[in-house]
Amino acid sequence: MLGVHIDSSLCWSTHINSILKQVTRRLYFLKQLKRAGLSSNQLLQYYTSVIRPVLEYCVPVWHYALTKEQTQQLEAIQKRAIHIIFNFTRGMPYSSSMLFAANISSLVSRRDHISQKFFRDLTHPSSCLYHLLPPPRDHSFTTRLRSCEKYPRVYTRTRRYCSFINYALNNNQDKITN
Repeated sequence: MLGVHIDSSLCWSTHINSILKQVTRRLYFLKQLKRAGLSSNQLLQYYTSVIRPVLEYCVPVWHYALTKEQTQQLEAIQKRAIHIIFNFTRGMPYSSSMLFAANISSLVSRRDHISQKFFRDLTHPSSCLYHLLPPPRDHSFTTRLRSCEKYPRVYTRTRRYCSFINYALNNNQDKITN
């Protein structure tokens, strides 16, 4: 098994719950390391090398379909880890002060960045997944359009059954191809 859980309704709740279970166990070890007297830098290194990779595993596949609640659950894990590592962050707002104090970015922005990087690598002709993309538009043609995207937009009635490639084409190509 690759570690990505998909349920019959094509939502990611099973996968997110699995991630939360794994990470909660690792947060316990983070607490134990804190009690053992490790420095904040060492604890932050443990978080970024052992816990955060679990939160970001296969992100380009499932990031596009997260609900607001699932996103908040994942951010709450990072918030708990920062509280364990840095005691002085209690009572600070997560979005600015805590992330600044820990010198890390939010998981949402990291997932966006990872997905954009994946798509950028995917659009290179040497990529093994390049053949999944629709053919790129002619540059001389796209310069005369209002929307000068390299790849045509793929329209679906709902986001639920949209693949991550379609999502990347519709949402990330402005940021990536320029």
